Amino acid sequence: MQSIAALLDQLPWNIVIIACLTLGLAPFVPEPHIWEKLKILAGGTLSRPIDIFDLLMHATPFLVAGLKLAVPLVAAK
Repeated sequence: MQSIAALLDQLPWNIVIIACLTLGLAPFVPEPHIWEKLKILAGGTLSRPIDIFDLLMHATPFLVAGLKLAVPLVAAK
């Protein structure tokens, strides 16, 4: 856990935010890809391997941002 916290601490917020806005939300038209994949997941039809990979790829920046926020909160307790 310490190595993940150290790695996240070294990662600047501006890089994480840019990754969320570009990779996380691309393509922007007609709707962000992450939103489309989440709707497929909610509908229960996310079964093709390419769709699962696509969801993971577009969700990764948001997961990193969430971990970057959560790790210092957990460490403070």
